[in-house]
Amino acid sequence: MRIAVGSDHAGFHLKEHVAATLRAAGHEVVDVGTTSPDSVDYPGFARDAAALVARGEAERGVLACGSGVGVAIVANKVGGIRAVNAHDPQEAEMSRRHNDANVVTLSGARLEPGTADEIVRTFLDTDFEGGRHARRVGQIADIEA
Repeated sequence: MRIAVGSDHAGFHLKEHVAATLRAAGHEVVDVGTTSPDSVDYPGFARDAAALVARGEAERGVLACGSGVGVAIVANKVGGIRAVNAHDPQEAEMSRRHNDANVVTLSGARLEPGTADEIVRTFLDTDFEGGRHARRVGQIADIEA
């Protein structure tokens, strides 16, 4: 799977860890930055990763900042993106099953690397259920339009 990743300085170390884990699992990782823990603004990195997913150039996205909230807000401004700030694997699973989320955001300040790995693995391995949930995702797209 081709996965876009991005972060600000507060999510940098977690993004680097997750990217390495994804590569080790055989995924292709497109890293839009940042490239160091030096202070940067997150909106551009979140936008760039989300845009890759929205254009179909990546199948999913993984973003990190201090809380995961800022990058989620930005990603959700990109048409076609349904980003979830997941704190545990169950949130990641349900966001995929019921909301067809295509970007997961993570807290670099609160998540341990192992927990982040579980969240991302669950996010990538869970399929969208469709059915009545497809109708609801369609309603989200209508609001977006």
